[in-house]
Amino acid sequence: MLIRLDPTRATPIFDQLAASVRAAIIDGRVIGGERLPAARDLADSLGVNMHTVLRAYRVLRDEGLIELHRGRGAVVAVRIGGHAALAGAIHDLVDEAKLHDLPESALLALISEAYRWTPSAPGVLRTAPTR
Repeated sequence: MLIRLDPTRATPIFDQLAASVRAAIIDGRVIGGERLPAARDLADSLGVNMHTVLRAYRVLRDEGLIELHRGRGAVVAVRIGGHAALAGAIHDLVDEAKLHDLPESALLALISEAYRWTPSAPGVLRTAPTR
């Protein structure tokens, strides 16, 4: 699993770490039931504080992506069906945004807005807003 951290970014290191692990889970590079590196080991390899790794792991636990077990560490939550379709859609969306020179911040804002206003009930048909 490749983890990229950039201390010059405004995004906190724990958020960057959580985003890297989240992407690996969604892309299927890390699968359900797989054990993640121990917080101490990962912190040492990345050159960050162990509490930074633990905070990222807690974020992922709260999102339901990993489970934390005393003495056993962090394990990717087993998911039926996985996130393969979501990963493909995300990559397609990013490719399309780059094709049209849409800045990352604009893409993220569009996604956040769509997520906020899209009904969450299955089977809900989306329609264009009326004016």
